[in-house]
Amino acid sequence: MAKAKYVLALDQGTTGTHVSILDTRLQVVGRSYKELPQHFPKPSWVEHDLIDIWNTSEWCIARALKDAGLTGRDIAVVGITNQRETTGLWDRETSEPLARAIVWQDRRTADICQRLKAQGVEPRVREVTGLVLDPYFSGTKLTWLFQHLKGAKKRAEKGDVCFGTMDSWLVHKLTGGVAHVTDVSNASRTLLMDLRTLNWDDELCSLLGVPRACLPEIRGNAEVYGTTRGMRSLPDGILVAGMAGDQQAALFGQACFEPGESKCTYGTGAFLLMNTGTQPVRSTAGLLTTVAWKLGNTTHYALEGSSFIAGAAVQWLRDGLKVIKKAPDVEALAASVKDSGDVVFVPALAGLGAPHWRPEARGLFAGIDRSTTVAHLARATLEGVALQIHDLAEAMRRDSGRDIPVFKADGGAAANNLLMQYQADLLGVPVVRPRNLETTALGAAFLGGLGAGVWTSPDAIRRAWKADRTFKPKMKPEVRARHLEKWKQAVSRA
Repeated sequence: MAKAKYVLALDQGTTGTHVSILDTRLQVVGRSYKELPQHFPKPSWVEHDLIDIWNTSEWCIARALKDAGLTGRDIAVVGITNQRETTGLWDRETSEPLARAIVWQDRRTADICQRLKAQGVEPRVREVTGLVLDPYFSGTKLTWLFQHLKGAKKRAEKGDVCFGTMDSWLVHKLTGGVAHVTDVSNASRTLLMDLRTLNWDDELCSLLGVPRACLPEIRGNAEVYGTTRGMRSLPDGILVAGMAGDQQAALFGQACFEPGESKCTYGTGAFLLMNTGTQPVRSTAGLLTTVAWKLGNTTHYALEGSSFIAGAAVQWLRDGLKVIKKAPDVEALAASVKDSGDVVFVPALAGLGAPHWRPEARGLFAGIDRSTTVAHLARATLEGVALQIHDLAEAMRRDSGRDIPVFKADGGAAANNLLMQYQADLLGVPVVRPRNLETTALGAAFLGGLGAGVWTSPDAIRRAWKADRTFKPKMKPEVRARHLEKWKQAVSRA
């Protein structure tokens, strides 16, 4: 490992897989990306093939090495970050998937959630996990899989079946089927982990019909989980030593190490997280309490607001409505009109997440008339994304008792200047965009490096963080109030 000087960050996302290779100064020297096939077998169902996820990961690793002009022997450690909540089952011996993975956006378990709520168990679930009963989380997806896959539950009870979120699947494959582990940030999104003990909760496992024998071991975020074995793209023996769910990795990558520091990632969905320190803060405003990370024996917690649709709304404009050819085209189209023409878009294309938690909600455009053009729809779509985040920021302020003086933004959609300016206008505070928008990969790389001893403290990531642009609010308070009132009315109709 002394000769190996580079860290590989494997970022397995909802729409595709990114791989970045970084040097010890946290500079990206090679990268790659490959889209992931999406499967929509029924309305509101979203699935991924676990084999596709692994194959795209292998392809991206090989391509990133080529881009960097390196070989696998130059890699000291692999760090992982992943789409959270997406749920897979596979055979422990053969690593063969039992079915496609159920993606976090999938809403098929809404009826299961409603039945559990009717039993009056949600307060207990919230107390233990910090989460709400919603199809978003892994637990009810597992319930559904065990109800519908013949023989799977009996095999799971015998220990012959592995459950995992995508971090667990990737570590399992990276290590040649040896490791079956997850980290605390991903485990905290399952509806099965106790936030305080950081262990699986027997009562919740029983409630959801999940055998303990299928669950992975819960580990910290910067530890050695194993070494590579039997891969096409990397030699055997490279450390796999850091992982976190994508939003927690982005919080780390944005150097939000102190209580009150926060970031918002604009990806497929949009996710606002605030570091709340070493004690979990319980939400009364519809937010989630979750684990940020565990380094050594110290655990940091976060408040989270989750909006299911952000960049996915732009993809819908491209693929569904066909109003743009490429996702980045939305900014020029939206900027071709001075405002949205009083059109308001509620991006409830997969229900409404925090702070509303209405899985039955559906997307809508309100305020359309004969003068409405596709440019107005495009602008309203971007504004709808920002309006969701305003609601999350207000809820976070109430729960934490803290203002957000500076709003750190990252993710692919943060490159959209129109969106960032409108976000600053709504929040009334500066929005700061970093030079490196790939903060999720940066967080994964740094956690991997910490786990492998490449770095010894988070100070290096704070030094590496640089601002690209600051968007200062320009909107008059009375105009902002009108926008928010129209939004409130539209949400009530969704």
